[in-house]
Amino acid sequence: MTKIFFDPGHGGKDPVAVENGLREKDLTLDNSKLIELILMNGYQCVTVKLSRTGDQTLYLKQRTDMANSWRANYFLSLHINAGGGLGFESFSYNGSYNGKAETNRNQNIIHDEIIKATGLKDRGKKEANYHMVRESCMQACLTESGFIDNAADARLLKQSAFLDKVDRGHQNGLAKALGLKKGYS
Repeated sequence: MTKIFFDPGHGGKDPVAVENGLREKDLTLDNSKLIELILMNGYQCVTVKLSRTGDQTLYLKQRTDMANSWRANYFLSLHINAGGGLGFESFSYNGSYNGKAETNRNQNIIHDEIIKATGLKDRGKKEANYHMVRESCMQACLTESGFIDNAADARLLKQSAFLDKVDRGHQNGLAKALGLKKGYS
């Protein structure tokens, strides 16, 4: 059984990016729930858990502790970017650790599938010292699907058809990276 842990970024008292009539915490939760549904109903031997299923406040440590205690095989933290840019980028941990090559290989696959599905500008596959990718005991990736404060990206993020592409990109990437088999669990 492949166990995938989704972390819809932010939530509760922590909305972080709010711009153009959108809130990051809402987008990340909706995306995570839809990707969970796609994976649970379309693939064999996979189970999914979310750090939050509603608009609650969780600290970073609570999120990684949940994934670690559940013994997830893969950790994916979903975010929407802000800061004046445009496009999609993904992150893995920049430190030295066992399994780094495999983590980066899977990040590359997921990243490429999201770019292919969405057509967003590719800002690159990056490494950083983010808590979510550093403190998880399994392979981990953090995705930033568009910029909430960029008018062009915000227009896309308001369209359900585009959000479906974001979800499909994540799902296709995870399925390809983790070798998930189509069918029902």
